[in-house]
Amino acid sequence: MKFEQHLSQQQKQVQKLAMTQQLQQSIQILQYNSEELFAYIEAKALENPLIDIHADTSYSDFSSSSSRTYNHEENNYLNQIPDNHTSLFEYLIDQIHLNYRDTYLRTLVLFLVEYIDLNGYLMIDLDEAVQKTGAKAIEMLDALTLIQQLDPAGVGARDLRECLLLQIERDDAAPDLAYIVIEEEFDHLANRKWGLIAKKFDVALSEIQVIFDYIQTLTPSPGSIFESTSGLYIRPDLTLRIKGNQLKVLSNKTGTPTIQFQQAYFERMEATDDKEVQDYIKEKKNEFEWLEKTIIQRGDTILRVGTEIVQRQQAFFFQEDRPLKPMTLKEIAETLDIHESTVSRSVNGKYLETEFGVFELKSFFSNGLSNDSTGEETSTSSIKKQLQALVDNENKAKPLSDQKLVDLLKEQDIEISRRTVTKYREALGIPASSKRKRYDV
Repeated sequence: MKFEQHLSQQQKQVQKLAMTQQLQQSIQILQYNSEELFAYIEAKALENPLIDIHADTSYSDFSSSSSRTYNHEENNYLNQIPDNHTSLFEYLIDQIHLNYRDTYLRTLVLFLVEYIDLNGYLMIDLDEAVQKTGAKAIEMLDALTLIQQLDPAGVGARDLRECLLLQIERDDAAPDLAYIVIEEEFDHLANRKWGLIAKKFDVALSEIQVIFDYIQTLTPSPGSIFESTSGLYIRPDLTLRIKGNQLKVLSNKTGTPTIQFQQAYFERMEATDDKEVQDYIKEKKNEFEWLEKTIIQRGDTILRVGTEIVQRQQAFFFQEDRPLKPMTLKEIAETLDIHESTVSRSVNGKYLETEFGVFELKSFFSNGLSNDSTGEETSTSSIKKQLQALVDNENKAKPLSDQKLVDLLKEQDIEISRRTVTKYREALGIPASSKRKRYDV
């Protein structure tokens, strides 16, 4: 048996996209939001002496992304600087030094404060604290009591139940039975076993409802008010102008950094006889030209995508109930003849400013469900809106079950399964019917 090996040469022509470093950076720049882009340009300016950054600092009043309300206050750059609050730890330390004398007990208080997390909870067991300090158990308990008397109410709690009790203690407007119900029947109240509570304390279910509603006004994390507010403000990339029945999308240049070429510096360096300096300055000029071109392409792409989105969702901008039509990334990509991933990068973290709010571009995308009776598609956001309306208008003494919601939506020519209703209800943060029942109506 012979073994033969044949070698041959073949020539093939294959198209491949070479992911050069500049191409990767261009893709990354498109993905950046305004703040990230500014930080990137600043970093480039530090590396390249030919880049000079200019930015318009006359900021508009842009709302937080979590709030779709429009602020009509007078434009003021200082209004956009977040108030950097004192940290919870610093606030507690200030109170301790102000209110408590320099004693051994205060030393224990300062020790415990080190173990309070950002939400205001004590993260060390008192027995462990005793072992670490050598203090007596009663002294450590006294130290904790002093912490729990500080502001904000609820700080120093070891669990949610204790946190609520500390807040109730200081509230003169708390319902009469609120403290004892939380102290003795916290789990039953949370699990809505109110009949057992009402029977134990010989009160009506409506009184338990009042207590439950009051508990909803308390905070489960008293320290959260000291969290940094950085990043709560956004700078929209696009602005929508509405004139009659016409919609026009504009690039928002306000606050957007622009780069300028340091021509005088370039000419001085180019005139030198040093070959290395000449090569270096030419390299930096090419880098500037690439960055300028990429920033322009980024703005143009976002504008094209934003304009197409607005044209497809015109009803959202003209009708008060803000309906959304089913729309996918793929549809926009095919219309603009660009890749779907390019559309995705163009809408994530990019915002559109309107007269009635600021919206992230990706929020205008919604899948659709086919309507058997009309043959048209209804967007999932519209279905959720109708679902929310049904729950808002239900009889609170007899909340609608998921199956009943299915039946009511079917009457509106929306046929979806009970499982889908449950999924949408949970996405909207609507509790199950058993958790929505009220006893004071």
